[in-house]
Amino acid sequence: MKQFNKGLLALTLLLSAGAALASNNDFLKAYESFNINQIKKDIKTLSSDKFEGREPSGVGEKLTTQMLINRFKSLGLKPGNGNSYTQAVPMVSITSTPTSSLTIADIDFTFPKNFVASSRKTVNSVALNDSELVFVGYGINAPEYNWNDYEGIDVKGKTVVVLVNDPGFATQDPSLFDGNTMTYYGRWIYKYEEAARQGAAGAIVIHETKPASYGWNVIESSWTGAQYHLPAKEVNEPAIDVEMWISVDKAKELFAKAGKNFTTMKQQALSKDFKAVPLSLKANISIKNAIKQSTSNNVLATIPGTEHPDEHVLYMGHWDHLGTTIVDGKKEIFNGAHDNATGTAGLMHIAKAYQSLKHAPKRSVTFIAVTAEEQGRLGSRYFANHPTMPLNKIVGLVNMDSLDISGKKKDVTVVGFGKSQLEDYLAKAAKRQNRILTPEQTPERGYYYRSDHFSLAKKGVPALSAGGGSKWLNDEQEKIGQAVEAQVGKCYHQTCDVYQEQWGWEGLTQELQLFFETGYLLAQESHWPNWHKGTEFRLLRDKMMN
Repeated sequence: MKQFNKGLLALTLLLSAGAALASNNDFLKAYESFNINQIKKDIKTLSSDKFEGREPSGVGEKLTTQMLINRFKSLGLKPGNGNSYTQAVPMVSITSTPTSSLTIADIDFTFPKNFVASSRKTVNSVALNDSELVFVGYGINAPEYNWNDYEGIDVKGKTVVVLVNDPGFATQDPSLFDGNTMTYYGRWIYKYEEAARQGAAGAIVIHETKPASYGWNVIESSWTGAQYHLPAKEVNEPAIDVEMWISVDKAKELFAKAGKNFTTMKQQALSKDFKAVPLSLKANISIKNAIKQSTSNNVLATIPGTEHPDEHVLYMGHWDHLGTTIVDGKKEIFNGAHDNATGTAGLMHIAKAYQSLKHAPKRSVTFIAVTAEEQGRLGSRYFANHPTMPLNKIVGLVNMDSLDISGKKKDVTVVGFGKSQLEDYLAKAAKRQNRILTPEQTPERGYYYRSDHFSLAKKGVPALSAGGGSKWLNDEQEKIGQAVEAQVGKCYHQTCDVYQEQWGWEGLTQELQLFFETGYLLAQESHWPNWHKGTEFRLLRDKMMN
């Protein structure tokens, strides 16, 4: 049984480790070894048109994974999966095409301008035929919150209509769910999964920009074309026949046709006493699925520890993006420079910093570039189900998804602030940069549940998601940052996410130094950080460590 060091002892060990680093010339040389021009070159290459948006199982995958493998080999890292640098991830690619438009009464739906529809079922065609619509509020069944939107209603074979996010966000009441902070119950994937568990045939999520945290343009770009999934045996969860989004304007039309007021119904859904409402309307739609079985790859490489090689500190980042699409007969490329060529390059350059040390760390350091994050964290979910080391041998995980490109900051934003003791290590590393940790400014967006670290967190492994900040270092950095942030905001999952020479490169380099030191502190000691008490993953970690 591993014993978690607590309180003063843990803090003393961490402070002493930090003091040792401050006078460690070998570490300091590695810390200063990050080369902006080399980092820029790698990001530019990864996000070039040649890589075709780094779509899994395509040309972009071959180029990206080979680049990672070649670099890790040249740096002297060992294969991270036995004798291999790759871990095969079986996937199912489904391209869903509506063969008939969504029809509800006489409402005019236009794909994909105000509705999208797809299916994750591996069948050639699916349909909803006169499927009764039922408004189930937020579509949440959460016993721990004494909340069940499905209580007293049978939705088997029907189509549920659900609101996005959760009641806590809508009310901003901290006593309701997590208030402004989105819970997993607010995520669209949960809505579909719960609808399936309830026996529904279809589900319609109503899009609203503020609670969804992104505009309809993201729905349009992310929910059309090929959608990748893990095989059913990996997921082991039921799926509804048809998954849909509709715009809020169309939702208002839908409720009006049902003789209901959308705003009034939304308000009623904020109570745990809410009862699902049949809408006396029926949905019809037919979908053709083009199904392709494929295999993509995670890339893994390891620096073996000198004293505890079986204990691993993980760095993770997804190498994939959205690939290409055809618009008006023209090929458009989603280059994904920020998301996530930055994190992919970051893995290689942090590995390079470790390898520049004269002495490897006491614990092993493993780098994992995962596939298909954009399709639902498929690569990290597969790794979590099939880890290349026991989960109770993973000390902690640092995830790098879309590194900060908006300039140097005075603080470090932590997503899911207060969840784990990994933040103590991040805080120590931030101190070298005269930075402090601050909570994320938009917890309502549920970012902690939207990237690869969550796949391991769900298993109980302490996982850190951090980066950027809310306060620029000086006026010069703020000027850079304001220009960059304006571009980043409008280019998320759009074709304009391309390499920009004017990005805040000093901030990105500083972030890599920060993550390098955080992992190094973890790799140089014997302490096992845990989740803080009261977090949703603490019991899982305690159980695996006993």
